[in-house]
Amino acid sequence: MYIGKVVGTVVATVKIPHLKGRRLLLVDRLDLDAAETGVYDIAVDVAQAGPGDTVLVLDEGNGARQILGLDPGAVRAVIVGVVDEVALAT
Repeated sequence: MYIGKVVGTVVATVKIPHLKGRRLLLVDRLDLDAAETGVYDIAVDVAQAGPGDTVLVLDEGNGARQILGLDPGAVRAVIVGVVDEVALAT
């Protein structure tokens, strides 16, 4: 699981059946200073996120499939929340 920033949308006119009707977003992983790292994932959005949002991404195939109710299914990353604030203990 990691925190990332939605940097764009992914448009696919032809999708495998279990992704039909689901939004795909391009997410850039953030480091501990909340800076973009240039490491990208395409994630299925279940949290109604959009470009510019800071999001919580579940990046583990089995958990992603469970959230989407798929068995089997080809999914690796799912946006599970929109982050309001991050506080690091010092």
